[in-house]
Amino acid sequence: MITSAKNTIRNVAFVLLIGCIAASCEKDPGEGGTSSIRGKVWVKNYNSSFTYLQEEYYAQDEDVYIIYGDDFSYSDRVKTSYNGAFEFKYLRKGDYHIYVYSKDSTCTSSADIPVITDVTISKNNEVVELPDIVIKK
Repeated sequence: MITSAKNTIRNVAFVLLIGCIAASCEKDPGEGGTSSIRGKVWVKNYNSSFTYLQEEYYAQDEDVYIIYGDDFSYSDRVKTSYNGAFEFKYLRKGDYHIYVYSKDSTCTSSADIPVITDVTISKNNEVVELPDIVIKK
């Protein structure tokens, strides 16, 4: 009877140990993976009262931010290239928030507002292509 109790305790401890190890292998969103998120930023350039669209073009040298999962502030930042393109590489599976700052076309604030796109990477080696992120200037 004592031997079977010891075996039971040993088996329970082993199962708990395996469960803890398996849980610790699950990684949060962020760097260290094989996936990427890419896209382009499109600018709509208005007059100061936002009543007349002056021109449209792909943004050059514009800051694009990413938040990994539920991080409190931005996790990384890249700039768009000459053709408005950006890419965040080496990401793990998980949820991400991509954002770019835009002028407030309602003219209720002089502060810039974020244009946010939510993205999920669901598998390794995935390349997520975003639709153009449209900002106003």
